[in-house]
Amino acid sequence: MTQHGQFSAETSPFAAAEQVSATLGTLTDALLDELTSRHPAASLTALRAGTHPEAEALFNLPLAPNGPVHAAVDRLGTVLTAGTARPGSGTPVAERVTAGLLARYGGGAVRGAVADRGTTSAALFELPVTGEIADLKLRPPFAAALAALASGQQTRQAVELPTGAGAEVRLVLPPGFHPLTAPGGPAGVSARTVPTGPAAGNGTDPAAAAAAEELTAHLAETAEELFSGTGPAPRRDFAVIAATLADLVTSSGAVYAGVSALEANGRATDATLVVSLARHPLPITGLATELATVRRHAEVWTVLLPAGPAAVLVEARSIPVPGPLAADGLRRWVVTSVVEAFVPLPDGVSVLCVQLSTAQPQDWELYTEVFAELLKSVQFGWDGVPGTLPAPAVTTAPAVPVEAAPPAVEPAPFTYAAAPDAPDEAAPDSPSGALSPDDTTPDGTTPDASAPLPAHLRDTTADPAPAERPQDEPPKGTPVMIPPPDFNPFAPQDLPPPAPAETVPAAVHTADPFGTVTADQPADPFGTTIPRQPAPVPPPPSAPPTVSAQGADTPDDPERKPKGTPVMIPPPDFNPFAPQDLPSPAPAETAPAAAPETSPFG
Repeated sequence: MTQHGQFSAETSPFAAAEQVSATLGTLTDALLDELTSRHPAASLTALRAGTHPEAEALFNLPLAPNGPVHAAVDRLGTVLTAGTARPGSGTPVAERVTAGLLARYGGGAVRGAVADRGTTSAALFELPVTGEIADLKLRPPFAAALAALASGQQTRQAVELPTGAGAEVRLVLPPGFHPLTAPGGPAGVSARTVPTGPAAGNGTDPAAAAAAEELTAHLAETAEELFSGTGPAPRRDFAVIAATLADLVTSSGAVYAGVSALEANGRATDATLVVSLARHPLPITGLATELATVRRHAEVWTVLLPAGPAAVLVEARSIPVPGPLAADGLRRWVVTSVVEAFVPLPDGVSVLCVQLSTAQPQDWELYTEVFAELLKSVQFGWDGVPGTLPAPAVTTAPAVPVEAAPPAVEPAPFTYAAAPDAPDEAAPDSPSGALSPDDTTPDGTTPDASAPLPAHLRDTTADPAPAERPQDEPPKGTPVMIPPPDFNPFAPQDLPPPAPAETVPAAVHTADPFGTVTADQPADPFGTTIPRQPAPVPPPPSAPPTVSAQGADTPDDPERKPKGTPVMIPPPDFNPFAPQDLPSPAPAETAPAAAPETSPFG
């Protein structure tokens, strides 16, 4: 599992094709060296689709109805054809192709494998590999050639195909790439030459045998082109290791997988190109949103191609180079710049995925221009029948033996608590459905008064006798008081008379923390409020203010003597601003004469 799971097959339908792209990047870094035959970088742009008279209508090219998956067209390039109605038989051919290549090159030890091992598989080389998210600072820029695809342009209608042809796509591959997939595709896709006799003695399908033979010759030819100036060992290593990936490429949905070995400004440069088909039902806006959400380290744009809208993603990935493939035998990591385009097909459930990667960031502008021209050449054909997604596999749970159910246990009879007696006049109108002694059951018999009645015939308003229970078995449940049917919760109730109020003790004078006394202060300042005594009648206004009767001092009875400081309470009409008859001030005391001070300075 990689970081965030973005390259796992469980979370992304394009993960398998992205794994093929990462694995091809490992091969180019490990196996292509200074002895590799390289074409000039100008060969990528030597052919332009606009120079061919049939470039605007690829479906008018003379290709067989189920014809080659990719074929070279003069002055145009290699035309790739892929369709949803031709997925192939899925017959594995990697083991047969590997054995054929080893026999072709005379055996020997392949780099990283043990000689004469018998069966060579990709696992011996620690393949395939999966890319990881690289540092955000290493992400390549969104090149100008890619940004130009976002400008408005005219789109083409899908070519009408006969019913049953499904959705089909054709595009022009740039020159300078060496395909590692057979021109006829996997077994069961195209009408390659297949023997019409019985199956081979080992039971191999003739179509699979023909596809394996074609791929064996194609990989040998590709290896000779790449290593034309070297001996047979590098050719054998490259061809055999590429053959071990044949089944992986087919199962990933890839219809084309190729590598380029170029020379730009006197230095070597490599790139990989993978074209695949996948199932994804989201529209382009939903697909672009999903990519931008999952690939947080990538830059995602929505562009408009002549074939329709598409989503273009640019990011940096780190891919491992396994030790068995490395020249020094040590495992290392390589950072690649990747551009990936997602173009929905007209059937609504298929998506064309094209991705190009390179480990030379200085050639990023060159490869993105070629990638943009490739996307402009995409054309679709459709039979008008909407596609359907495969139904999810239904897992049948193993049968579980059903155990016999335990015998049902009748619950103990529930006893209601006694309810208040209902008025006598409410009994005839009671809707409870209770039976009287004069009633009869539906079968014509008189009910037994001692026998319990059915639940729907019981009178819940009456006070039934409690059922006899053993002393050691307490009744179950919670008693419930059931009111009579005519009970009105809003009617006035006859409440019991209130209890006589307790005699409130006389007011007790308490000490005030500020030195004053109030006449009717209770002992507890937070207790019950005690009615105040009527205030004494004030004297006439002409009379001087006197001390309150309750605040008067009683020296004869020390127990009744109030505590605190007496307070003079003025009458209600007292005016503090009126002139008062103040007593004459006492004569000031004569201060003694001050003794003369003696100056210390004389």
